[in-house]
Amino acid sequence: VYAYIQVLNLTLSLFFIPLYLLPSLGVCGCCGALRPRYKRLVDNIFPEDPEDGLVKANMEKLTFYALSAPEKLDRIGAYLSERLSRDVARHRYGYVCIAMEALDQLLMACHCQSINLFVESFLKMVRKLLESDKPNLQILGTNSFVKFANIEEDTPSYHRSYDFFVSRFSEMCHSSYEDPDIRTKIRMAGIKGLQGVVRKTVNDELQANIWDPQHMDKIVPSLLFNLQSGERTESRSPSPLQASEKEKESPVELTERCFRELLGRAAYGNIKNAVTPVLMHLDNHSLWEGKTFAVRCFKIIMYSIQSQHSHLVIQQLLGHLDANSKNSATVRAGIVEVLLEAAAIAASGSVGPTVLEVFNTLLRQLRLSVDYELTGSYDGSVNIGTKIIKAHEERQLQEAVIRTIGSFANTLPTYQRSEVMLFIMGKIPVPGVHPALPSTGSGPEGTRMIQVMLLKSLVQVTAGFQTTNMLTALPSSFLEPLLSFSLTEDPEIRLLVLQILLSLIDRHDNTPKFSNIRCVIISDISVLKLKVDKCSRQDNLFMKKHGQQLYRHIYLGCKEQSSGRQHYETLFALLGLLSVELANEEVVVDLIRLALALQDLALSTDEAMPVFNRCAVHALAAAYLNLICQLTTVPAFCQHIHEVIEVRQKESPYLLPEDVFIDNPKLPSSLEKVEGEVLFLQSKITEVLGGSGYNTDRLATPYVPQYTDEDRLSKRKSIGETISLQVEVESRNSPEKEEVISWSEEITFETLKNAIENDDDDDCFLFPFRPPPSPSGTISSGYGQSQSRSVPIYEMKFPDLCVY
Repeated sequence: VYAYIQVLNLTLSLFFIPLYLLPSLGVCGCCGALRPRYKRLVDNIFPEDPEDGLVKANMEKLTFYALSAPEKLDRIGAYLSERLSRDVARHRYGYVCIAMEALDQLLMACHCQSINLFVESFLKMVRKLLESDKPNLQILGTNSFVKFANIEEDTPSYHRSYDFFVSRFSEMCHSSYEDPDIRTKIRMAGIKGLQGVVRKTVNDELQANIWDPQHMDKIVPSLLFNLQSGERTESRSPSPLQASEKEKESPVELTERCFRELLGRAAYGNIKNAVTPVLMHLDNHSLWEGKTFAVRCFKIIMYSIQSQHSHLVIQQLLGHLDANSKNSATVRAGIVEVLLEAAAIAASGSVGPTVLEVFNTLLRQLRLSVDYELTGSYDGSVNIGTKIIKAHEERQLQEAVIRTIGSFANTLPTYQRSEVMLFIMGKIPVPGVHPALPSTGSGPEGTRMIQVMLLKSLVQVTAGFQTTNMLTALPSSFLEPLLSFSLTEDPEIRLLVLQILLSLIDRHDNTPKFSNIRCVIISDISVLKLKVDKCSRQDNLFMKKHGQQLYRHIYLGCKEQSSGRQHYETLFALLGLLSVELANEEVVVDLIRLALALQDLALSTDEAMPVFNRCAVHALAAAYLNLICQLTTVPAFCQHIHEVIEVRQKESPYLLPEDVFIDNPKLPSSLEKVEGEVLFLQSKITEVLGGSGYNTDRLATPYVPQYTDEDRLSKRKSIGETISLQVEVESRNSPEKEEVISWSEEITFETLKNAIENDDDDDCFLFPFRPPPSPSGTISSGYGQSQSRSVPIYEMKFPDLCVY
């Protein structure tokens, strides 16, 4: 050999060819001793029989050489890539596996600055395997890529791209290979590959484009496709770390972990790009209607993202709901159900700075649904090809929206919930004041349905509402319009108003204890275990301001002919709550006077009340007096009430709750002989309470409700009726009553119309206008007395229709 080399060297020197250029000319390919060292080291790791596996001793030499001469890494990688491509083409898959194992070990051992060029060769080899049609090679390439993805490189890459890998791994996630076991392995490999791409790129500032829509639109649907294929229909917990080994090997469990990891790494600006493909996937595959999978997806999202980003997901859902305003009710209901679940998961206050926007969107959907139900179409007209609207589906949607409104409200602090209550109250249409609906065709029935739906929403918002200062939490701007709805002729609306009042006043969960009026006529109310706190200064101020309004609306609610059993039971609960939540000595006296006034109402022959209503009012007064007498702890008062109740039990059981508030009450044909010992006597009650220190002047003065313009506003049917509204103060004790009546008859719509048409402008201003009434209709002078006075202009409260 030595002689051969000497002869060759002499020959080449004659042609001025240096020996070190021989390898590049391919002249020394037949001579292993002349091959570069890195090639010899690479060749030595491959055994003669590929089944023997990687030659570990030689692999250690190659690794040591790579660490000693890092500048050779790129050449080692290029040579390994060359050998792997040749082996793949020759179907020598054993050597392919050995080459990939060697690459993996070199990657794990080397973190020098020169590794970037080696990685390019590595990724080229992985790509070669992924492009193969052999499942084993695809899985082999994926596993190597996953190992590479877990390596933290010391230097960033300025030119590396993972676009191919995103596309290929996404394609593998949708594999339809015939063999189910191999198909599962390929899909799992695709999921692991996507997880590797995310891990490798999400923290690399030079690879932040992984969040671009072009990548998210491939990654997210691929994950959802595998998530949907699972048998489980509900996510078990925010972090499924307790899964069994068998579950961990399933594509569904692996997909969920990958999806959670992706969402957990999303920053503020990337949430939208991650959630939008979810919405599109659910749209494209009609998955909103089933609700189960959509709810599961967003449970994973809400549990996985950072809590401070929750409101971004909710905003996207709201926007998607608006975008599907003319889609089927089942689709909209599915989106609303997802919103409901998202709100339940979100932490308190996570709705973000756009709280009213959330409720505005939901209320708008509520209005649209009512309009669709009544008109039968999405555009207000019935055309050929128009989607058929099913009323029961729209009703289901409406109920879902109402539940969602309540769920959102429960995540808010008290002050924000008060704002939402005011906001919803401002949305309730009042004929002649607010427009009934945004589109035409629904008419008065649409207005009524919207009123009912929005009041049901208020019932949800006020559920569990508690505040220490009711005066600030429940301002006049909310209570007064709410109470005005308690005077409407619609019994459903009146009942909803009463339910709202119960939620607002009950701060100690006493309402359930008053729910069964038939069981409250008992000799000892201690069994009810009522929670009674001392009335605070704020509560006293609240009752001074709103007490008379509440009494008047209770009285008028009992008077309504359309009031039924549920109305009277709720009115009793309201009286009971006022007694235990907001009562001081003055309030107790007023409530007793109110109960006796209700008895007089039931006895009055001037009121055309049905027999049931009269009996119900008698029963309500008896039940409440039995309650209040024991709360006052005056023995003589309790004795009188119990004596009357005992007489009624023997002679007139139809005047007690047990016989009235049942399914088929046995009532007399008329109530002409209700007198004597079956009645509660105001004189007797005044005497016994006066002896205990109560104000005898107030007790001796019968309660008379004051009628105000608010009553007539709530009863109006048209704008014309409102324009001819009588602007006067009706007071039973006013000496100017006759003058008021004659004066009010002068000013009507026709009078003003004729004056304007005749150009009698001067005459228009000669009408004897008088100051409007005070907010409660009269000015209280204490102890239940009232008087009229002139109100300064800055204190005047004008009816809504007088202000433009």
